[in-house]
Amino acid sequence: MEKQNLSSLIWSTADDVLRGLFKPSEYGRIILPFVVLRRLDCVLEPRKDEAYKLYEKYKKELKDFTQVIQGQLGLPFFNVSKFDLLGIKSDPNNVYKNFNNYIQGFSKNVLDIIENFQIDPLVTKLNKNKKLYLLIDKFTEFDLHPNKVDNRMMGLMYEELLRKFSEMSNEESGDHFTPRDIVRLLVSLVFGGDQENLKGEDKIRSVYDPCCGTGGMLTIGKEWIHKNINKDLKVELFGQELNDVTYAICKSDFLMSDENPENIQGPHSSLSEDKHQDRKFDYMITNPPFGVSWKSEEDFVKNEEKNPNGRFFAGTPRTSDGSLLFLQHLISKMEPSGSRIGIVFNGSPLFTGDAGSGESNIRKWIIENDLLECIVQLPNQMFFNTSITTYIWILTNRKSKNRQGKIQFINGNEFYSPMRKNLGEKGKFISDDQIAELNQIYLDNTENNFCKIMNNSFFGYTKITVNKPTYKNGKIIKDKNGNTKPNLKEKDSERIPFDQDIDEYFEREIKPYAKDSWIDRSKDKIGYEINFAKYFYEYRPLRKLNEVIHDLKNLDKEIDRISNEIIDEKN
Repeated sequence: MEKQNLSSLIWSTADDVLRGLFKPSEYGRIILPFVVLRRLDCVLEPRKDEAYKLYEKYKKELKDFTQVIQGQLGLPFFNVSKFDLLGIKSDPNNVYKNFNNYIQGFSKNVLDIIENFQIDPLVTKLNKNKKLYLLIDKFTEFDLHPNKVDNRMMGLMYEELLRKFSEMSNEESGDHFTPRDIVRLLVSLVFGGDQENLKGEDKIRSVYDPCCGTGGMLTIGKEWIHKNINKDLKVELFGQELNDVTYAICKSDFLMSDENPENIQGPHSSLSEDKHQDRKFDYMITNPPFGVSWKSEEDFVKNEEKNPNGRFFAGTPRTSDGSLLFLQHLISKMEPSGSRIGIVFNGSPLFTGDAGSGESNIRKWIIENDLLECIVQLPNQMFFNTSITTYIWILTNRKSKNRQGKIQFINGNEFYSPMRKNLGEKGKFISDDQIAELNQIYLDNTENNFCKIMNNSFFGYTKITVNKPTYKNGKIIKDKNGNTKPNLKEKDSERIPFDQDIDEYFEREIKPYAKDSWIDRSKDKIGYEINFAKYFYEYRPLRKLNEVIHDLKNLDKEIDRISNEIIDEKN
């Protein structure tokens, strides 16, 4: 069964029980944890009785029997209650009591997951309204064993359920997960551009996502490496997630696969509560939330900005958008020997902020340290919750010789296929063939209609302050030291690209139109800005007037024709 069909079946089945008792916007908080519980049951079912017997044997002998039971079962988690969801269903008169006994029987790593779902008040409400038994009965109908629903399909199903939940509750579904086509493009750019470092035997590579959601970007990245580069490479996945529900889903998914669930931290913000503080990573891939305020973390971030060894010493953006904070966080985790970063942004980090602003200073620091390798513009309508144009930034502190001192720009605006049916705002997707085309353009690193390459210095400019004198009765006023007194109301500024001499620019572009003006060089500010659209702009001459008039006359004729047909039909 496809993930959309399974997720729709689960949602509609739960709706039969929950309707009238909960708002549809609350369904996700109940459905998602019960999906996880049913998945856990299906995995544990063959060893259920054995786990209970081991518990009975060792509960009095050992204070902590976790390692013994895990070792003998060969599983990273267990449940020592004699109940599972099927067992609870067999005793309708004690559902609530037995459900709580069942929950408390899980190993500590599972209890951490369940606690983050915060289901206690919801289960209590279900029980009081005699719906808990019905819901458990419905969920036991689903076989979610990995042999039936593998981890990839399970992840897709989680995301489909999250999308439904987000639509119902008017939440930003893009905060929870990234469309898989975008993820596949991003990982192909990050890993495909570093194949030699991923080939060979007995290698271990780490991949980190500070906004990991349900973990889809991490697991797809690992799958991509194994499928396209090195099936034997050991890839260790690390992540952190702020949202409690998606953190719980990600950790449970890692728990039931071959991944280490302790590598997933949360629910905490990576900016103010970095739980991987002392680690560096080989690869980092992420899609931080677009345009989300970091006001609640301002004190912490501003304090770290003062530390020359802190993550944010280069500057901080305006508090309404923390995108560039996440990028600085990732840069701080680069291995000195070389790391690569792939991050999804909206347009704001490219150009927001004038010279001297936090955003401009961050761009300045990144570009002057030659960290930015490539930016790919994506088509619009690619995300479930927004139709805006987005960009993938690729950064590395291990640029190849032919890329050093330069930045590659790829216009992927036309690389898409229309979807048969929109999913929220998402009306386009990038096919596997189109991903391969974009990846090849990146690897070729050669200018063409879709690719431009510029030197780092191209993006820098000096913002100068141009003063004009104060006049009185047509004469220039001077201060007591004999210096021309500037007119504060007439002060102006100019942006001069790095490749132009400031004095020559002033004499050529300003002096002829303001002969008594001068530059106050003490107020010079350095700025960096990336104007992506400008690099691929193609001039299209205006149509001739007679062509426009001809088309307008034809439109008038067509309107008259249609109007006459409507009148004839009425008569």
